[in-house]
Amino acid sequence: MKKLLFVFGLAAAMVACKSDKKDKDAEEEESYVIPSSEKSSENSPLTASIDRGKKIYNDLCVTCHLPTGKGIPGTYPPLDGSNWLTEKREESIRGVKYGMQGPIEVNGEKYDNIMTPMGLSDQEVADAMNYVMNSWSNDIKDMVTVEEVAAVQEKEE
Repeated sequence: MKKLLFVFGLAAAMVACKSDKKDKDAEEEESYVIPSSEKSSENSPLTASIDRGKKIYNDLCVTCHLPTGKGIPGTYPPLDGSNWLTEKREESIRGVKYGMQGPIEVNGEKYDNIMTPMGLSDQEVADAMNYVMNSWSNDIKDMVTVEEVAAVQEKEE
């Protein structure tokens, strides 16, 4: 009988401890407030676009431009620290939207290859551009919009 009472007492103590821990966790969880500066940045249109763009980049772009955005010297241009992105915004959008071929110069190095069109929607192009423009060492906060992408036409040759 003493053993049985001991087991019940032990079980009751364990339950009480666990429920006390749950209450403390709930109190801590309720008392934590996300600073307003973090809330706004997490929910900003640019942040949402970057998150979507990361998935697109990892599905379609990473093979040539690599996870680091460094590209392959002489073959695929870098996106990390790319003067092409900062100086040729419309051409960058056009390349992602329609593909590109022929000689270009990025960061002083010449490239002459083909980037095939990926068949992305205007929203996907904007998202991929926003991801690339705000990844690695890039910090181009001027958001690419769907309207901006829609306005870019295929280059006539």
